Amino acid sequence: MLTYLLRRLLSAVVLLFTISTLTFFLIYSSGSNTARTILGESATDQQVLAKAHELGLDQPIMSRYWSWLSSAATGNLGTSWFTSEPVAYSLETRLPITLSLVVTATVFAAVCATALAMVAAVRRGWLDKALQVLSVLGFAIPSFIVAIFLISTFAINLQIFPATGYVPATENPRQWAVSLALPILALLVATVASSASQLRSAIIDVMQRDFVRTLKARGLPTREIMFRHVLRSAATAALTVLSLQFVALLSGSVVIEQMFALPGIGSLAVNSTTRGDLPVVMGVTVYTVIVVIIVNTIADLLAAWLNPKVRSTL
Repeated sequence: MLTYLLRRLLSAVVLLFTISTLTFFLIYSSGSNTARTILGESATDQQVLAKAHELGLDQPIMSRYWSWLSSAATGNLGTSWFTSEPVAYSLETRLPITLSLVVTATVFAAVCATALAMVAAVRRGWLDKALQVLSVLGFAIPSFIVAIFLISTFAINLQIFPATGYVPATENPRQWAVSLALPILALLVATVASSASQLRSAIIDVMQRDFVRTLKARGLPTREIMFRHVLRSAATAALTVLSLQFVALLSGSVVIEQMFALPGIGSLAVNSTTRGDLPVVMGVTVYTVIVVIIVNTIADLLAAWLNPKVRSTL
């Protein structure tokens, strides 16, 4: 297990370095006049040149890259070109909001998808067909359409939930849950159906194995077989599906945060990209890659803990 963790740590460092390097050269080679964007159209050419020199934009791109990389290695991701706020501080204050949204949605998706998948795999029939239809509809309907429906129905017409805003859990746990209810539901509609459809296939595959037939022949109750044996054997596939869904929810939260005015990383990424705040864009990229790596590593470790066959390969 220790060797596996060391290998994952090494691959994580390589992946983080590769993605951050590619992102840096892509965004800093775009050719946009960031200094002009910051100062506005009324600024003179001399002022624009002075601002570009202040930001280091007049330096060769390799010099800028090594300067950024050496600072990032110590945890210093620079400061925002528009607000002069440290990038690391901006991300650390916004990351909990995005994670509370995505992690909560993932947990609910895991519970609901597992329940639906098990029912569909055992009973089959119309329930199985309905699940497949719902999974297709979930993929077909964009999350922002679902968000618009939820806002107009539950926030504007019924006035049950707030349409926008965020309340930290440390201030008021109840209001925190209420402020995230609609955003989480908007993310869940597509996630639950697609996850359940994939988990159903994994569960059916396990149910067709010989050891399950042996357990049935011994007269064990169906519930015990499903929860103690089938679900445990399908855990590897389930965790893979959920880790992929987490990444999808993380990217989907960009639109949802904008629609519900949540001050998370998604809205920060959109705003910084729109106005060309490149240090913030780089910081968002680095933090997002780190979160994805951590989630995938946790999923692999859980799969190894639940399935001895996976554990033997580590």
